[in-house]
Amino acid sequence: MANETANEITNAVNNLVETVGKLGQVQVELISNGLKSVTEAFEPLSKTSTELAGNVVNGLTQVLQDVSTAVTSKK
Repeated sequence: MANETANEITNAVNNLVETVGKLGQVQVELISNGLKSVTEAFEPLSKTSTELAGNVVNGLTQVLQDVSTAVTSKK
């Protein structure tokens, strides 16, 4: 009888340790997947922002060239 109780306790402890390990693993996977999702969402935004900034700079350069041409042609 005492031997059965010891086995039950051992099984309960083993199950508890296994469950705690699985919970820890799930938390790590959740954090990992969350970071991956944020990175995947940020990548296209950064690309679009870079393209937008490049287009703004190109537009400003064109305006300055047009103003320079207009001032030069009036002289």
